Amino acid sequence: MASNPYEVEHNVKDTNNRKHTRRPDMASYTTHAPDAAGLFRLLQDQMASLASTAPSDGNRLFLEGLISVLESDIDSPPERIRGVTQEYLDQLERVPKKQLKQEDSCPICAEAYLDDPYPLVVELPCAGGHRFDLECVGHWLSGKGTCPLCRQDLTEKKKFEVPADDDEDNDDPDGLYG
Repeated sequence: MASNPYEVEHNVKDTNNRKHTRRPDMASYTTHAPDAAGLFRLLQDQMASLASTAPSDGNRLFLEGLISVLESDIDSPPERIRGVTQEYLDQLERVPKKQLKQEDSCPICAEAYLDDPYPLVVELPCAGGHRFDLECVGHWLSGKGTCPLCRQDLTEKKKFEVPADDDEDNDDPDGLYG
């Protein structure tokens, strides 16, 4: 029986004996694929597996859209994978369990977050603030670097605008006095 990342990291034994059947098993994602096309093919296979058992038409159509995006990358692999780093994934904002509603579910695996005794749900820093199981979205982000729902590029660092100094009585025009 596969354990979730929380159970592994904290050496917790699953007492419910509930297996998360729809979460992608990506254990071989980075160890068995020799190149970008191979990595995208493994991810595409997992998405196709989930689509074949989709609990709703909406989930199936969403997964088919992801499969289609991956197909173009397999046919014309990029020279460089534009994904995010493990450090980036580790720093994603976690959603506390108390903020999750019973009907909230992962768009990828379609499992209710609260069906997991230790849900590891992240909110992406995209405009929509989309939420996913980290297990489901982590490999997509590592390979594509975009939000699976809105496709916003998450590899670009946030750009901060420096406000213009409108002070006409600037006693320090050279900026020497901090």
